[in-house]
Amino acid sequence: MEIVPKILIMLGLLFLLGLLTDLLGRRTPLPRVTLLLLAGFTIGPSGLDVLPDFREEWFPVITDIALSMVGFLLGHHLTLSSLKRRGKIVLGISIVAVLGTAMFVLVGLLLVGVRPELALILAGIAPATAPAATLDVIREVHAKGEFAKILENVVAIDDAWGLLLFSVLLTIAQILYGPGTSWDMLLLGSWEIGGALLLGLLIGIPMAYVTGRIKPGEPTQAEALGFVLLCGGLAIWWHVSFILAGMVLGTTVANLARHHRRPFTAIEGIEWPFMILFFILAGASFQIHALQSIGTIGAAYILFRLIGRVIGAWWGGLIGGANKFIRNWMGLALWPQAGVAIGMALLASQHFPELKDTILSVVIGSTIIFELIGPMMTRKALILSGEARQ
Repeated sequence: MEIVPKILIMLGLLFLLGLLTDLLGRRTPLPRVTLLLLAGFTIGPSGLDVLPDFREEWFPVITDIALSMVGFLLGHHLTLSSLKRRGKIVLGISIVAVLGTAMFVLVGLLLVGVRPELALILAGIAPATAPAATLDVIREVHAKGEFAKILENVVAIDDAWGLLLFSVLLTIAQILYGPGTSWDMLLLGSWEIGGALLLGLLIGIPMAYVTGRIKPGEPTQAEALGFVLLCGGLAIWWHVSFILAGMVLGTTVANLARHHRRPFTAIEGIEWPFMILFFILAGASFQIHALQSIGTIGAAYILFRLIGRVIGAWWGGLIGGANKFIRNWMGLALWPQAGVAIGMALLASQHFPELKDTILSVVIGSTIIFELIGPMMTRKALILSGEARQ
């Protein structure tokens, strides 16, 4: 069969598979994110292996497009009015949850006898979250209220704190146990965050000026998609966090644009097909041997990360003045972890090649677990908070 009909047939079947998972998600306790990942795993190389070979070329592009959109939509929730109402709670939960998760993982791994440099690296990776999965679960259950809004704000800035902490802990590991005393990792982490902030502002200011001067409809879609993809592409070219750059882009537009809802509505209208492809191809990339090889270190990492998420979010909520429902269930909603953690693991492996196999097997194996059970826990937390409408 020629390549063009093969591509069209595959896209058609994947979109219909996405429709099926959406229908199942409405009638089962499983979120559609988890169902899409399971579907991708089933038809991927570790399952039936029916996906064409060119999926490996598509996945990075689909990932970048989907996560650029997610970052932009997350930025919409970080308006000045929202931060004035919830800023103390959001900062308390996000900062303490990140620090608490890293501390529990570090101390826990050291207590079970893990090498200090490996414990430092895994502690730096542990706070990373999965904004795409979390945001999709919030939408799927139509959650409205303070808990959902605070959760959106927390996952929007969690990865920024996480990237900075990862850079610091990786630098400490390199200074104490690695070759040389280079501060390159700390500088790299600072650039990944600082460059993303700068890029989001540089593109966000002209986008905010254009927004409102273009009538709603197709021109708004072209405007929104053009700016979002431009930001994502430049972020990858500059080697900065494209999720964070997209978030700053969205925050800038939300705070400066006269009719700021228009571009966000336009992106929401075209985002879901990309998310279907993203989650199915992510599930197809899961390798069963990664789960089989995580061992004792992986099990300890998973356990201490989950404990750190729950206790860190609880203490952060207490410090920020959150009510008991937010304190009790926010940590449960922050379990998902995805691609950012794998990116951190790959970076750490370059600087500690002797630990590469252990780092990658633990992080990839645990990510599979967190991606499958995490969205279910997020959905459970939203239901327990009383804000889920589905």
